[in-house]
Amino acid sequence: MSNTIIAGTGMTPFGPHQDRTGRDMFAAAGRAALDDAGLEPEDVDEVFYGNFVGTITENQGHQGPIAAEALGTTAPSRRVESACASSGAAIRDAVRAVRSGDSDVVVAGGMERMSNVGTAGATDALARAADDLHEIRAGITFPAAYALMAQAYFDRFGGSHEDLAHIAVKNHENALVNDHAHFQQAISVDDVIEAPEVAAPLGLYDACPISDGGAALVLTSAEYAAEHDLETTVAITGSGHGGDTMALQDRRELAKTPATRDAAEEAYDDADVGPSDVDLVEVHDCFTIAEVLALEGLGLYSYGEGIGAARRGETCRDGRLPVNLSGGLKAKGHPVGATGAAQLIAVASLLEGSHPRADAVEDATLGVAHNAGGTVASATVHVLEVVA
Repeated sequence: MSNTIIAGTGMTPFGPHQDRTGRDMFAAAGRAALDDAGLEPEDVDEVFYGNFVGTITENQGHQGPIAAEALGTTAPSRRVESACASSGAAIRDAVRAVRSGDSDVVVAGGMERMSNVGTAGATDALARAADDLHEIRAGITFPAAYALMAQAYFDRFGGSHEDLAHIAVKNHENALVNDHAHFQQAISVDDVIEAPEVAAPLGLYDACPISDGGAALVLTSAEYAAEHDLETTVAITGSGHGGDTMALQDRRELAKTPATRDAAEEAYDDADVGPSDVDLVEVHDCFTIAEVLALEGLGLYSYGEGIGAARRGETCRDGRLPVNLSGGLKAKGHPVGATGAAQLIAVASLLEGSHPRADAVEDATLGVAHNAGGTVASATVHVLEVVA
């Protein structure tokens, strides 16, 4: 299968942007990506736009044409929704469109604006990624859902809140030099342990923030990139998508994420690589426990071994497998519809050497981006490799 070339990337800073519309943020990200690729809006064949709660926070349905219009094109477009994995799914659709030969140039990414509706409004909107009949009506929130998963993990494999605290500290430290990060603030293990409890065993610093922002990539076929002399160094060589039951109560166990495992296996097979080939990874750490579950689902750690990775320094920037050098969702921020695209942008920029943390992975040639929806009822995994 031919590679899908990352020809350009663009993103806004992540954080509260109550004074900006969603279309404005996606326009900024998408046009920056086109400029980075050296292409024009009229070159775009399709637009794939990830967004989760825009019908609530933007009061706007039928968002695909608006996203395309914001880029300056009337190319065919559609909104892709898969909760927090919306732009990961949008990128997967875009990869398929390029590989099939249907499109030579696509813009794929996403946007979310949530700070304009406040914490209560955003929490209510995000809860729709859970099962309404069996979870939302019972009062479950996502901090509570991930707390259940964390406690199940501790019961099955062991571990402690202090292990999770090291993940939060690591990711905040990684974000210190990331100008696009929501938080550029160092924290300590004690800060995490002593923070207000949200849902035991998780506290305030175990959770990602409510963020706004947009992110986009320009993807092209290898043939188009060569014919138009595009300056490219990184390609998406593997793409996978996995699923699981929506409600936690219907799962066989809560300490593993089969959707991540299935998406990873598909992506590795697609790229003809394995977990041992991975030099760096951006995972979906909406809560600290989610990083552990992701690393094990990706096959980068055996089940029960990921919990101590940050404490041992293995996933720090000078460790054997740097994880979330961007700061992750925990510190970079989590504008839901933009997160998956931002993860691929981070991996691509690390591999090409333009990321502020690229000095930690100078010899890296292969990275992975993992994006999850809800309590990992859906997941996408993409393998990125240096090709030039």
